[in-house]
Amino acid sequence: MLKNSMLDVCIVGGGMITNDLILPSVYHLQRTGVVGRIKVCALNNAPLRELKKNPELLEAFPGQDFEAYPSLENPPDKNFPDLFRKVLAEMPERQAVIVAVPDQFHYEIVMEALRCDQHVLCVKPLVLKYAQAVEIEKLALEKGLFVGVEYHKRFERRALVAKREYARGRFGEFTMGEAKLIEPYYYRHSNFQNWFTADQTDPFVYVGCHYVDLVYFITGLKPSEVSVSGIKGRFPNGKEGYMWANGRVRYENGALLSVTDGLGYPDAGAGSNDQGLLMYCEGKGRTGMIQHNDQDRGVRHCYLEGTGSLYNYVSPDFYRIVPWDGEGFRPIGYGYDSVAASIERMHKIETECRGLEASASLKCRRKLIRETDERGIIATPANSSINELVVEAARMSILNDGEWVRIVYGKNPAVKLKNGK
Repeated sequence: MLKNSMLDVCIVGGGMITNDLILPSVYHLQRTGVVGRIKVCALNNAPLRELKKNPELLEAFPGQDFEAYPSLENPPDKNFPDLFRKVLAEMPERQAVIVAVPDQFHYEIVMEALRCDQHVLCVKPLVLKYAQAVEIEKLALEKGLFVGVEYHKRFERRALVAKREYARGRFGEFTMGEAKLIEPYYYRHSNFQNWFTADQTDPFVYVGCHYVDLVYFITGLKPSEVSVSGIKGRFPNGKEGYMWANGRVRYENGALLSVTDGLGYPDAGAGSNDQGLLMYCEGKGRTGMIQHNDQDRGVRHCYLEGTGSLYNYVSPDFYRIVPWDGEGFRPIGYGYDSVAASIERMHKIETECRGLEASASLKCRRKLIRETDERGIIATPANSSINELVVEAARMSILNDGEWVRIVYGKNPAVKLKNGK
C-alpha cells in the first residue's frame, strides 16, 4: 500500500481508553498500512509519559511510537488547554481525529476537527445535546467528512446475531428487559474524580448509553420516555458525583428497559466489571428471550500473583493482546473491531474518492457516508442520535429527582418533563 494512501491519526486525550483500547488499535492499523503518523495530544504530558513507557504496549508493538503534544520536554504539570487546536490546524486535510476526552468536551473538539476538515471518531456518547448531534451531522455531510461514534457493542458477535434474528421475527417483539454495567470501584481514584461530577454526568449517561444503543440497534425501537434516579457520593478529592444510577427507558411500542449502572464493582471481584442484558419479547401464543451475560464469557483464570483478585472471569471478546503471525502481539475483540471499522471507513472514503475533481470528490464522499448511515452497523450521528435524546432526557430526569422525561419526535425532536413543570 502506498504511503500517501495512509491516514495520519491524531488522538485527542491520553487517558484510560486511549491506553486500554485506542492507541493499541491504531498501532495495529499502522502495521496493516491503514494508518501513517500517529499523534497523541493531551492537556499535559503526564499521561503521555505513561503511554510511552507502558510495558504491554512496548512488548506488543516494538519499534512503534507516537508524537507527543505537549512534548515531553515540558514539565508534566504544565497544562496546554488549547494545544489541540494548533495540532489539528496543522494536519493535512481529511486525516483522522479520535476524540477520547470526558463527555462534556466532545462537542468542542469534534466541531474543531470538522472545521479543520478532518474525519472524526468519537468515544460515546457523541455529545450531551441532540441539537449538537444534528449540527455535527450537517457540518460533516456538508464537508464530506465521516464521523463515527465508538459504540463498540454494535460489533459484538452476539449482538450481530441477535440483530439478524430479531429482524427475522424469531424472538417476537421486545416488551420488558433489564441491563446493567457496573464499572470498578477503583475508577473513583482515577482522573474520573476530576470530571465525573454530578453537575456534568452520571453512570447512566456514561456507560448505560451502551445498552440503550444496543437495544435500539437490535430492535430498531425508538425510546419515548426516560426516568433516571441517582445516588451521590464523594470522590477521594472531595468532589461530588453520582456513584450509582438506575434508569428506566420506555420505548415507542410501550416496552420497558431498566438500566443499572455505577462505579462500584468490587476491586477484588472476579470480573473486571459486572454487565449484561436480558430482553423478553412477546410473540403469538408464546414469548421469546435474548440474554447476554457480558461479565462471564466462560473463561476463568486463577493466577499465582498479582493485584486485586487472583481468580478472574476473563473476557476474550472485548479486547485482548494475543500472539499472531507477526512481530509482537496484536489486538483482538469487538473493541478493536469497532475502532478499526471507523478508521478503515475513513480510509475507504479517501481511497475511492482520491483523484476526482473537487465537486465529484465531495459527491463521492457523501455517497459513502450515507451508505454507512443507512447500513447502521458503525454508529454515526445520523443513525445513533436517539442516544443524544436519551442522554439529554436522562440528565433532565436525574437533576429532577427521577421525573419522567418525554422524547418528542417529529420535525424538531426535543425532550421535556412529562409533568410539564
